[in-house]
Formats: sequence, structure tokens, C-alpha cells
Amino acid sequence: MTDTLLSVSNLRVSFPTRSGVFEAVRGVSFDLGRERLGVVGESGSGKSMTGRAILGLVRPPGKVTAGRLELNGQSILNLPEKQMRAIRGSRISMVMQDPKFSLNPVMTVGQQIMESYRLHSGQSGRAAREKALGMLHAVQIRDPERVFDAYPHEVSGGMGQRIMIAMMLAPDPQILIADEPTSALDVSVRNEVLRIMDKLVSDRGMGLIFISHDLNLVAQFCDRVLIMYAGRVVEELAAKDLHNARHPYTRGLLESLPRLDHAVERLSVLERQDGWRDEIRPNGA
Repeated sequence: MTDTLLSVSNLRVSFPTRSGVFEAVRGVSFDLGRERLGVVGESGSGKSMTGRAILGLVRPPGKVTAGRLELNGQSILNLPEKQMRAIRGSRISMVMQDPKFSLNPVMTVGQQIMESYRLHSGQSGRAAREKALGMLHAVQIRDPERVFDAYPHEVSGGMGQRIMIAMMLAPDPQILIADEPTSALDVSVRNEVLRIMDKLVSDRGMGLIFISHDLNLVAQFCDRVLIMYAGRVVEELAAKDLHNARHPYTRGLLESLPRLDHAVERLSVLERQDGWRDEIRPNGA
């Protein structure tokens, strides 16, 4: 990892409920440089909520606290909405899980990319159009002019995901948060989207937070991995060492995956332990 772009310390997200306060994220800490950081865990482990908290997308009555939440040394914790809007998109962007729900169904693809770019750059319509077409070309869409004038329902899921990536990267952010960007795609399209994302992030020297439940994918694609359980980070290690993880939760996840090279009669079932919820990850673990 090179210089630190984002520094997070003791991040917590809580919501009031009828039975008391529920903590969705509980003391998450990490630094992000110009690298691909994977965040892995089961549904409900706090992965997506961590990304939303960083972007200031947790709305009342949700509450976000942290010992430190800094972007290039500047605190972005609970900034006024006007200031946070200037950061979203221009400095940190987020690709949501399903493009069909993220794209506006009544605006063309080109209009949406242009809007994202003009909001943060202040450029003219002509410059925004050129930028939008350039971004569609960058994500390897073969006929940018046609797709520019298309509506979201006229494109496939894989193309919709590439359009979302183009839109989020148009303002040239420093950090991209990708929330399950390939979960709804078939394997061939998934690999193509990952190659595109990897090239764009590498060429621009960006930081990438890649949120996923697919351990094998993260091991192949990312540089480092955070394993989350019940709102906490229980293990942190290099992605190349993921299959040698030591924490019993990570081991349980790995052993529950089917393998082509090792046939078993029955897959293991993850057996959770009460202590996992409250243990604190030691520094450097």
C-alpha cells in the first residue's frame, strides 16, 4: 500500500429499535491506499453499511460515530449535507449492487452520465457529452453512440453494470466503493467487468473498496481482505493468503465452499461461536 487515501478508526453505525439500540457496524478500523481492498462476510455482517457510512448515506434515526474518518487527512465524519455532496462522486463514488435499481428509468444513459459529470465539474453540455461517450468507450461498450441514447431497460445487466461504473468514474474520484458489483452477472460477463474495473483503477491510481460475499473472487482480485462478522472486522490479511486464514469464522466460510479439485460427500456447515461477536481483532492480525 502506498499513501493513505482514507483512514477509518472505530466506525460505528447504530439504529434505535423497539428492543433497544442495534449496532450494524461495531468498531471497524482500516486504512485504504492506492489498492484493491476486499470486504467479505455474510449478508448482514455490516459490509454495505460500512460503505454507506463512509459516504454519509446513513439517514436518521441511524447514527454514525467514529474515532477517525478522514479523506486525505480531512475529517468527513458527519459533515453537513451540502459539504458531503461535494465529496460524493467527485472524490468518493459508490457502485451499487443492482444497476436496474440504481439507474433512473426515465432518463437515457447519456443524460445520466452527463448529469453526474456536470454536477462535479461544471463543464458545458458539449464537454459533458464528450466525457460521457469517452467513459462508455473506456468500459468497453462497443457502440457508445447508440447506448448513449438508450434507456436502462434497453440494455443487459452486464452492460448496465458497466454503465454504472462509467457514471461513477466520470468525475475522476480518488476512491471507488463497489458493492457486490458482479453478483447478478454470469461468469463471463463478471470477469469482463472485473478486468475493466481493475484497469480503470490501476490506470488512475485509485483506491478500491470491493464489497463481496465471494471469497474465491476476492482472493483472486484484491490486494488485501477484511473479514466481517456481526458488524466487526474479525480478520485482516493479504488476499493471496486468504485460503490460509486462521480465524475459525473465515475457515468456516472457506470450508463451506464447494471445490472442483476436492470432492466431498457433504459440505461443512459453519458453526458460530458466541465469542466472535465481541472479540477485538488484534493489530496486524
